[in-house]
Amino acid sequence: MLSRVASSIYWMNRYIERAENYARLIQANHNMILDLPTGIHGQWQPLILTTGDYSLFQSKHLDNYTRENVVHFLTADTDNLNSIVSCISTARENARTVREVISNEMWMQINGMYHKVLKATSKRNWSRINLEDFLTEVIKGCNAFWGITEATLTHSEAWDFGFIGKCLERADKTARILDMKYYYLLPSANMIGSPLDMLQWSALLKSAGAYEMYKQSHRSVNIPDIIDFLVLNRHFPRSIHYCMIKAEFTAHRINGTEIGTFTSKSEKRMGKLRSRLDFTDVNEIIKTGLHEYIVKIEKKLLNIDKAINSCFALYQE
Repeated sequence: MLSRVASSIYWMNRYIERAENYARLIQANHNMILDLPTGIHGQWQPLILTTGDYSLFQSKHLDNYTRENVVHFLTADTDNLNSIVSCISTARENARTVREVISNEMWMQINGMYHKVLKATSKRNWSRINLEDFLTEVIKGCNAFWGITEATLTHSEAWDFGFIGKCLERADKTARILDMKYYYLLPSANMIGSPLDMLQWSALLKSAGAYEMYKQSHRSVNIPDIIDFLVLNRHFPRSIHYCMIKAEFTAHRINGTEIGTFTSKSEKRMGKLRSRLDFTDVNEIIKTGLHEYIVKIEKKLLNIDKAINSCFALYQE
Protein backbone atom coordinates (compact mmCIF):
# COMPACT_ATOMS: atom_id res chain seq x y z
CA MET A 1 0.00 0.00 0.00
CA LEU A 2 1.22 3.51 -0.81
CA SER A 3 2.24 5.46 2.27
CA ARG A 4 0.11 8.36 1.01
CA VAL A 5 -3.01 6.18 1.09
CA ALA A 6 -2.18 4.67 4.49
CA SER A 7 -1.53 8.14 5.89
CA SER A 8 -4.81 9.59 4.60
CA ILE A 9 -6.89 6.75 6.03
CA TYR A 10 -5.00 6.79 9.34
CA TRP A 11 -5.58 10.53 9.80
CA MET A 12 -9.12 10.47 8.42
CA ASN A 13 -10.09 8.11 11.23
CA ARG A 14 -8.15 10.02 13.87
CA TYR A 15 -9.92 13.26 13.01
CA ILE A 16 -13.39 11.69 12.93
CA GLU A 17 -12.72 10.16 16.34
CA ARG A 18 -11.40 13.49 17.62
CA ALA A 19 -14.52 15.33 16.46
CA GLU A 20 -16.75 12.80 18.21
CA ASN A 21 -14.79 13.01 21.45
CA TYR A 22 -14.83 16.81 21.46
CA ALA A 23 -18.60 16.70 20.98
CA ARG A 24 -18.94 14.26 23.89
CA LEU A 25 -16.70 16.42 26.06
CA ILE A 26 -18.66 19.62 25.43
CA GLN A 27 -22.01 17.85 25.78
CA ALA A 28 -21.16 16.26 29.12
CA ASN A 29 -19.82 19.54 30.54
CA HIS A 30 -22.85 21.46 29.28
CA ASN A 31 -25.31 18.99 30.80
CA MET A 32 -23.40 18.86 34.09
CA ILE A 33 -23.62 22.65 34.41
CA LEU A 34 -27.40 22.45 33.96
CA ASP A 35 -27.55 20.02 36.90
CA LEU A 36 -25.42 22.10 39.28
CA PRO A 37 -27.01 23.25 42.52
CA THR A 38 -28.09 26.88 42.79
CA GLY A 39 -25.19 29.19 43.61
CA ILE A 40 -22.49 27.01 42.04
CA HIS A 41 -21.18 28.21 38.70
CA GLY A 42 -20.04 25.89 35.96
CA GLN A 43 -16.51 25.80 34.61
CA TRP A 44 -15.49 25.96 30.96
CA GLN A 45 -11.75 26.43 31.36
CA PRO A 46 -11.06 22.71 32.09
CA LEU A 47 -12.18 21.84 28.55
CA ILE A 48 -9.44 24.04 27.08
CA LEU A 49 -6.82 22.73 29.49
CA THR A 50 -7.85 19.14 28.74
CA THR A 51 -7.75 19.45 24.95
CA GLY A 52 -4.26 20.94 24.97
CA ASP A 53 -5.17 24.10 23.05
CA TYR A 54 -4.54 26.49 25.95
CA SER A 55 -1.95 28.70 24.21
CA LEU A 56 -4.08 29.32 21.12
CA PHE A 57 -7.17 30.09 23.20
CA GLN A 58 -5.17 32.53 25.34
CA SER A 59 -3.88 34.33 22.25
CA LYS A 60 -7.46 34.84 21.04
CA HIS A 61 -9.47 35.30 24.25
CA LEU A 62 -6.94 35.84 27.07
CA ASP A 63 -8.52 34.53 30.32
CA ASN A 64 -12.07 35.06 29.17
CA TYR A 65 -13.35 31.48 29.56
CA THR A 66 -17.00 32.20 28.91
CA ARG A 67 -19.42 29.63 27.58
CA GLU A 68 -19.65 31.49 24.25
CA ASN A 69 -15.88 31.72 23.76
CA VAL A 70 -15.11 28.14 24.72
CA VAL A 71 -17.98 26.59 22.74
CA HIS A 72 -17.11 28.58 19.62
CA PHE A 73 -13.41 27.76 19.98
CA LEU A 74 -14.02 24.02 20.29
CA THR A 75 -16.78 23.74 17.69
CA ALA A 76 -16.50 26.35 14.95
CA ASP A 77 -13.17 28.18 15.16
CA THR A 78 -11.23 27.37 11.97
CA ASP A 79 -8.06 28.81 13.49
CA ASN A 80 -8.22 25.95 15.97
CA LEU A 81 -7.12 22.91 13.96
CA ASN A 82 -8.75 20.66 16.58
CA SER A 83 -12.20 22.25 16.57
CA ILE A 84 -15.07 20.04 15.44
CA VAL A 85 -15.46 21.85 12.13
CA SER A 86 -11.70 21.71 11.49
CA CYS A 87 -11.51 18.00 12.35
CA ILE A 88 -14.36 17.03 10.04
CA SER A 89 -13.02 19.29 7.29
CA THR A 90 -9.56 17.69 7.53
CA ALA A 91 -11.06 14.20 7.67
CA ARG A 92 -13.09 14.98 4.55
CA GLU A 93 -10.01 16.22 2.71
CA ASN A 94 -8.15 13.02 3.59
CA ALA A 95 -11.15 10.99 2.40
CA ARG A 96 -11.26 12.94 -0.86
CA THR A 97 -7.66 12.02 -1.67
CA VAL A 98 -8.38 8.27 -1.30
CA ARG A 99 -11.85 8.02 -2.83
CA GLU A 100 -10.61 5.18 -5.03
CA VAL A 101 -9.80 3.14 -1.89
CA ILE A 102 -12.74 3.83 0.42
CA SER A 103 -16.37 2.96 -0.31
CA ASN A 104 -18.77 5.47 -1.84
CA GLU A 105 -20.98 5.14 1.26
CA MET A 106 -18.07 6.28 3.43
CA TRP A 107 -17.49 9.31 1.24
CA MET A 108 -21.19 10.23 1.19
CA GLN A 109 -21.37 10.04 4.99
CA ILE A 110 -18.30 12.16 5.66
CA ASN A 111 -19.21 14.68 2.96
CA GLY A 112 -22.72 15.00 4.34
CA MET A 113 -21.38 15.52 7.86
CA TYR A 114 -19.05 18.24 6.59
CA HIS A 115 -21.85 20.27 4.99
CA LYS A 116 -24.17 19.86 8.00
CA VAL A 117 -21.46 21.01 10.40
CA LEU A 118 -20.59 24.02 8.23
CA LYS A 119 -24.23 25.06 8.09
CA ALA A 120 -24.76 24.64 11.84
CA THR A 121 -21.58 26.44 12.93
CA SER A 122 -22.06 29.39 10.56
CA LYS A 123 -25.06 30.59 12.58
CA ARG A 124 -23.12 30.94 15.87
CA ASN A 125 -26.38 30.65 17.76
CA TRP A 126 -25.52 28.33 20.64
CA SER A 127 -28.68 28.30 22.69
CA ARG A 128 -29.06 25.32 25.01
CA ILE A 129 -31.26 23.44 22.53
CA ASN A 130 -29.20 24.32 19.45
CA LEU A 131 -25.96 23.24 21.10
CA GLU A 132 -27.43 19.97 22.35
CA ASP A 133 -28.89 19.16 18.93
CA PHE A 134 -25.63 20.01 17.15
CA LEU A 135 -23.45 17.89 19.44
CA THR A 136 -25.88 14.96 19.26
CA GLU A 137 -25.83 15.12 15.44
CA VAL A 138 -22.01 15.14 15.40
CA ILE A 139 -21.84 12.07 17.65
CA LYS A 140 -24.49 10.24 15.61
CA GLY A 141 -22.75 11.17 12.37
CA CYS A 142 -19.39 9.88 13.57
CA ASN A 143 -20.94 6.65 14.85
CA ALA A 144 -22.70 6.19 11.52
CA PHE A 145 -19.34 6.61 9.77
CA TRP A 146 -17.81 3.86 11.93
CA GLY A 147 -20.71 1.54 11.15
CA ILE A 148 -20.51 2.24 7.41
CA THR A 149 -16.74 1.73 7.44
CA GLU A 150 -17.09 -1.57 9.27
CA ALA A 151 -19.73 -2.79 6.82
CA THR A 152 -18.42 -1.53 3.47
CA LEU A 153 -14.61 -1.32 3.61
CA THR A 154 -12.63 -4.50 2.94
CA HIS A 155 -10.74 -5.48 6.09
CA SER A 156 -7.33 -5.28 4.47
CA GLU A 157 -4.39 -2.94 5.08
CA ALA A 158 -6.47 0.18 4.45
CA TRP A 159 -8.92 -0.83 7.16
CA ASP A 160 -6.04 -1.78 9.48
CA PHE A 161 -4.34 1.62 9.26
CA GLY A 162 -7.64 3.39 9.85
CA PHE A 163 -8.46 1.16 12.80
CA ILE A 164 -5.10 1.82 14.47
CA GLY A 165 -5.67 5.55 14.01
CA LYS A 166 -9.09 5.31 15.66
CA CYS A 167 -7.74 3.22 18.57
CA LEU A 168 -4.85 5.58 19.33
CA GLU A 169 -7.03 8.68 19.09
CA ARG A 170 -9.67 7.10 21.32
CA ALA A 171 -7.10 6.06 23.93
CA ASP A 172 -5.63 9.57 23.94
CA LYS A 173 -9.01 11.24 24.34
CA THR A 174 -10.12 8.85 27.10
CA ALA A 175 -6.90 9.75 28.92
CA ARG A 176 -7.58 13.47 28.44
CA ILE A 177 -11.20 13.11 29.58
CA LEU A 178 -9.97 11.43 32.77
CA ASP A 179 -7.39 14.15 33.27
CA MET A 180 -10.11 16.79 33.02
CA LYS A 181 -11.14 15.84 36.57
CA TYR A 182 -7.73 17.05 37.75
CA TYR A 183 -8.45 20.51 36.35
CA TYR A 184 -11.92 20.61 37.93
CA LEU A 185 -10.30 19.95 41.31
CA LEU A 186 -7.69 22.69 40.96
CA PRO A 187 -9.77 25.40 42.69
CA SER A 188 -10.34 23.35 45.84
CA ALA A 189 -9.09 19.88 46.78
CA ASN A 190 -11.60 19.73 49.66
CA MET A 191 -14.27 18.98 47.03
CA ILE A 192 -13.10 15.36 46.89
CA GLY A 193 -15.92 13.01 47.87
CA SER A 194 -18.56 15.75 47.90
CA PRO A 195 -21.87 15.49 45.97
CA LEU A 196 -20.45 17.96 43.43
CA ASP A 197 -17.40 15.74 43.01
CA MET A 198 -19.62 12.72 42.32
CA LEU A 199 -21.69 14.75 39.84
CA GLN A 200 -18.51 15.61 37.97
CA TRP A 201 -17.34 11.99 37.92
CA SER A 202 -20.73 10.96 36.49
CA ALA A 203 -20.39 13.64 33.81
CA LEU A 204 -16.92 12.34 33.04
CA LEU A 205 -18.30 8.83 32.46
CA LYS A 206 -20.92 10.26 30.13
CA SER A 207 -18.34 12.23 28.15
CA ALA A 208 -16.48 8.96 27.56
CA GLY A 209 -19.71 7.24 26.50
CA ALA A 210 -19.24 4.90 29.47
CA TYR A 211 -21.99 5.74 31.95
CA GLU A 212 -24.46 2.94 31.15
CA MET A 213 -21.79 0.25 30.76
CA TYR A 214 -20.17 1.33 34.03
CA LYS A 215 -23.50 1.17 35.87
CA GLN A 216 -24.07 -2.38 34.61
CA SER A 217 -20.99 -3.59 36.46
CA HIS A 218 -20.91 -1.15 39.42
CA ARG A 219 -23.79 -0.13 41.65
CA SER A 220 -22.42 3.24 42.71
CA VAL A 221 -20.15 6.01 41.44
CA ASN A 222 -16.84 5.08 42.99
CA ILE A 223 -13.63 6.87 41.99
CA PRO A 224 -11.25 3.85 41.93
CA ASP A 225 -13.84 1.83 39.99
CA ILE A 226 -14.23 4.61 37.41
CA ILE A 227 -10.47 4.87 36.92
CA ASP A 228 -10.20 1.10 36.61
CA PHE A 229 -13.07 1.00 34.09
CA LEU A 230 -11.72 3.73 31.82
CA VAL A 231 -8.03 2.82 32.02
CA LEU A 232 -7.72 -0.93 32.60
CA ASN A 233 -10.93 -2.61 31.44
CA ARG A 234 -10.14 -5.17 28.72
CA HIS A 235 -13.64 -5.27 27.22
CA PHE A 236 -15.03 -1.72 27.16
CA PRO A 237 -14.30 -0.25 23.68
CA ARG A 238 -13.27 3.17 24.98
CA SER A 239 -10.92 2.09 27.75
CA ILE A 240 -7.23 2.79 27.20
CA HIS A 241 -6.31 -0.87 27.75
CA TYR A 242 -8.86 -2.17 25.23
CA CYS A 243 -7.69 0.33 22.61
CA MET A 244 -4.07 -0.72 23.04
CA ILE A 245 -4.90 -4.43 22.84
CA LYS A 246 -6.70 -3.88 19.53
CA ALA A 247 -4.12 -1.45 18.13
CA GLU A 248 -1.23 -3.81 18.89
CA PHE A 249 -3.06 -6.80 17.38
CA THR A 250 -3.75 -4.82 14.19
CA ALA A 251 -0.14 -3.61 13.96
CA HIS A 252 1.04 -7.22 14.10
CA ARG A 253 -1.44 -8.09 11.37
CA ILE A 254 0.00 -5.39 9.11
CA ASN A 255 3.57 -6.57 9.72
CA GLY A 256 2.78 -10.27 9.70
CA THR A 257 4.33 -10.79 13.13
CA GLU A 258 3.13 -12.52 16.28
CA ILE A 259 2.10 -10.97 19.58
CA GLY A 260 5.15 -10.86 21.85
CA THR A 261 7.54 -10.16 18.97
CA PHE A 262 8.31 -7.02 17.03
CA THR A 263 10.05 -5.88 13.87
CA SER A 264 9.42 -2.15 14.24
CA LYS A 265 9.50 0.59 16.86
CA SER A 266 5.74 1.01 16.60
CA GLU A 267 5.08 -2.63 17.53
CA LYS A 268 7.62 -2.45 20.33
CA ARG A 269 6.13 0.70 21.86
CA MET A 270 2.57 -0.58 21.58
CA GLY A 271 3.57 -3.87 23.17
CA LYS A 272 5.35 -2.15 26.06
CA LEU A 273 2.36 0.07 26.83
CA ARG A 274 -0.15 -2.78 26.47
CA SER A 275 2.01 -5.00 28.71
CA ARG A 276 2.28 -2.25 31.32
CA LEU A 277 -1.51 -1.96 31.37
CA ASP A 278 -1.80 -5.76 31.62
CA PHE A 279 0.07 -5.78 34.91
CA THR A 280 -1.15 -2.54 36.47
CA ASP A 281 -3.95 -2.26 39.01
CA VAL A 282 -5.94 0.79 40.00
CA ASN A 283 -4.17 1.10 43.37
CA GLU A 284 -0.86 1.66 41.58
CA ILE A 285 -2.43 4.40 39.47
CA ILE A 286 -3.85 6.16 42.53
CA LYS A 287 -0.55 5.83 44.37
CA THR A 288 1.28 7.40 41.42
CA GLY A 289 -1.37 10.10 41.10
CA LEU A 290 -4.02 10.01 38.37
CA HIS A 291 -2.78 13.18 36.67
CA GLU A 292 0.84 12.04 36.73
CA TYR A 293 -0.09 8.59 35.41
CA ILE A 294 -2.22 10.03 32.59
CA VAL A 295 0.57 12.41 31.54
CA LYS A 296 2.89 9.40 31.14
CA ILE A 297 0.26 7.54 29.11
CA GLU A 298 -0.22 10.55 26.81
CA LYS A 299 3.53 10.78 26.19
CA LYS A 300 3.68 7.08 25.33
CA LEU A 301 0.76 7.43 22.92
CA LEU A 302 2.49 10.37 21.25
CA ASN A 303 5.67 8.32 20.87
CA ILE A 304 3.67 5.44 19.36
CA ASP A 305 2.14 7.84 16.84
CA LYS A 306 5.61 9.15 15.92
CA ALA A 307 6.89 5.59 15.49
CA ILE A 308 3.97 4.67 13.22
CA ASN A 309 4.53 7.74 11.06
CA SER A 310 8.25 6.96 10.89
CA CYS A 311 8.00 3.19 10.30
CA PHE A 312 5.43 3.44 7.55
CA ALA A 313 6.57 6.79 6.09
CA LEU A 314 3.21 8.39 6.86
CA TYR A 315 2.75 12.12 6.59
CA GLN A 316 2.59 13.95 9.92
CA GLU A 317 -0.61 16.00 10.42
